[in-house]
Amino acid sequence: MFKIDHDEDASGLESDSTSPQELLVAENVSLRLLLTQAKLSAETLLAQAGIDAKEREASDKLQKLILEELHHRIKNTLATVSAIASQSLRNAPSTQHAQAAIEGRLLALGRAHDLLLQARWTGADLRTIVRGATEPFDNPDTPRFSIDGPDVQIASGAVIAIAMTLNELCTNTTKFGALSVPAGHVDISWAKDATASRLHFVWKEQDGPVVEAPTRQSFGTRLIETLGRQLKGDVKLTYESSGFVYSLNVPLDSLAL
Repeated sequence: MFKIDHDEDASGLESDSTSPQELLVAENVSLRLLLTQAKLSAETLLAQAGIDAKEREASDKLQKLILEELHHRIKNTLATVSAIASQSLRNAPSTQHAQAAIEGRLLALGRAHDLLLQARWTGADLRTIVRGATEPFDNPDTPRFSIDGPDVQIASGAVIAIAMTLNELCTNTTKFGALSVPAGHVDISWAKDATASRLHFVWKEQDGPVVEAPTRQSFGTRLIETLGRQLKGDVKLTYESSGFVYSLNVPLDSLAL
């Protein structure tokens, strides 16, 4: 059996001569200290929770914005692909011609998206867009394009329109225009009109076959004009005997959207 000594209480701890009142005061002090510490801990936890909540809310908003933008871009891309397919099939003289037209335009669309991806969808320089669009049609040994113009930053919304327009012009000149003959070449230039806040872009073919105005408007022509209107620009197609000329006069603000 265990024996409890008179000098120890039931807990085995030594007792002292502290009075009950002093013990009560000490317990009250200890309790107040615990409550104060608990309050500080609670305030710290709430503050941390508040920060976490704000960060989570900001993260959720950013994710929602990214998903909405992705959805918007996918819808636009699908609409572009649908228009390319339907119009190419409608105007093609044969299935083979339709297939070639669709493949060429989708490749151009893919190159434009690659360019945007490299620029993180913030846009690209106009010279980079022009070189990227004309490179597949150029000859590195004997360049067929001359490119001249100041630095102009093009926002992502306008890159697709310009790249697709250039692809149509390149395809057309390779089949029927200046680049369909060995001596032909294309001059591409642009200039800023600071006073009017506009950009004047010109594609001019030279030393190619004699040009005649078409008797009917092709899908490529309608596409070029539609893309120009998307940028709120004025498109002019001139069928000069010395060579086809395409010009686009567009507000600089439209290229920054």
